[in-house]
Amino acid sequence: MSELNTKTPPATNQASDPEEKGKAGSIKKAEEEEEIDIDLTAPETEKAALAIQGKFRRFQKRKKDSSS
Repeated sequence: MSELNTKTPPATNQASDPEEKGKAGSIKKAEEEEEIDIDLTAPETEKAALAIQGKFRRFQKRKKDSSS
């Protein structure tokens, strides 16, 4: 049987400068993102976009009305 290593190794590229941390984070995100191919001209996509926009507009209107 193999044992699972529950300890995480210390990070070797820890940046002390906030700018360096941001750069490292964006590089890591770019590597992790997967490419999604959506046909923006498809009728189903257009219907879905319109439905999402309508719900978002109603949400914004209710949010504005309740804060007044």
